[in-house]
Amino acid sequence: MTMTEDVRLLMLAGDYVEDYEIMVPYQALLMLGYKVDVVSPGKKAGDKVLTAIHDFEGAQTYSEKPGHAFELNATFDEIDTDNYIGLIVPGGRAPEHLRLNPRVIEIVRAFADRPLAAICHGAQLLAAADIIKGRRVSAYPACRPEVEMAGATYADIPVTDAVTDGELVTAPAWPAHPAWLAQFLSVLGASVTI
Repeated sequence: MTMTEDVRLLMLAGDYVEDYEIMVPYQALLMLGYKVDVVSPGKKAGDKVLTAIHDFEGAQTYSEKPGHAFELNATFDEIDTDNYIGLIVPGGRAPEHLRLNPRVIEIVRAFADRPLAAICHGAQLLAAADIIKGRRVSAYPACRPEVEMAGATYADIPVTDAVTDGELVTAPAWPAHPAWLAQFLSVLGASVTI
């Protein structure tokens, strides 16, 4: 893959975003040559969001442990969605509170017909933005009612899989990173060859 211009992606974050779901796609996309601006409401470049590590340890739901402090590299109030070719929405607990911010909803809606990758609880933002009606969407299983109430078909797939519907790529949780990122790259029109 060769980047010939400044190709920019936007990532929405908030406190207690899932650690792997922000770190892995951010670093992988940078490695491939994308510029990824990570923003959070009320914060500017240089501010940090706290992350949480969610794991699957045999309980009825995931466990949660403290993660890292992720440094944002762009200022939320300065975002112009026209400057980005795609949006990434990581999961964790962040989408639960981000969906209450009207500007976040506007941003998500701006990418309704552009490349958009959401994972795990990121579907909460998609549902709140009312952009998934009639689409096939994966998410963490606890988000299934929200996905279905928003008029989408819940894709009940293995935790290591992802699903693409048009330019929307979704997955249930971070174990799906290889499939989710590969499908997102395809939607972006990129390819990686060895």
